[in-house]
Amino acid sequence: MRIGELAAMVGVSTRTVRHYHHLGLLPEPPRLANGYREYGFRDAVALARVRHLAELGLTLDELRDALADDEGRELREVLLELDADLAREQEALAIKRERVAALLAEADLRPGGMVSLDMATMLRDMSAAGSRIATLDRELFGLMGTVAAPGDRARVAEMMRPFTEPDALARSQDLYRRLDDLAGAGPEDPRVADLAADLAAQFPDEIAAVIVANLGAVPDALRPEGHAPAGSADGRLWGEAMLTELSPAQVEVFRRIVLILKERG
Repeated sequence: MRIGELAAMVGVSTRTVRHYHHLGLLPEPPRLANGYREYGFRDAVALARVRHLAELGLTLDELRDALADDEGRELREVLLELDADLAREQEALAIKRERVAALLAEADLRPGGMVSLDMATMLRDMSAAGSRIATLDRELFGLMGTVAAPGDRARVAEMMRPFTEPDALARSQDLYRRLDDLAGAGPEDPRVADLAADLAAQFPDEIAAVIVANLGAVPDALRPEGHAPAGSADGRLWGEAMLTELSPAQVEVFRRIVLILKERG
């Protein structure tokens, strides 16, 4: 078969075939007397293998190593390994489809949604009121609501429910405003101590107890001395990513909150 037929069989362009030849990933068959290359079934199998490995995101060196392992093997062995690769990819896709199906079944699919109904209700009630810190809070909880297990999302939403009560919400908006006022301020700002104390007083005992019980999962900048990192790294990564959005004074407020809650606990 000619190069166009080979490319069509595997689902790539003739340019891709020539590119693989150029990179040395696909052997070039000898040219016939008429100047054309004649490809066979094994060439199609080899091209399919290269295409599949490339789609898996392997680097050029990794591609070459994987293809070198194929040299000298029988066609059946190569096909069996290609089939195993496809089966693993199919399994990964099935898991992703299950996740999408779960989101379709329970998520708020409006713009900015993609969280469970419990989390969506909680985020709706946490009015940002133009506050940058409140917006960061909503984004963090939205991230948690997207990647956390359903049971964890429900527990977080329930624990945060007291913050959405009218009186608590009004206090939270005032505290958010005071936090926003610390944008660009340093950790020694005189407003830090009072704001940390007022914010800590907002935390219900249940949430304070959870924080104290999981001090190892607190981001490094907020974790009290004597507590080594522990638990899943995901939570710390989220927290550390959020801290990069804050001023030194705002970070210091949250560090002091952790200390106050630890003493209270």
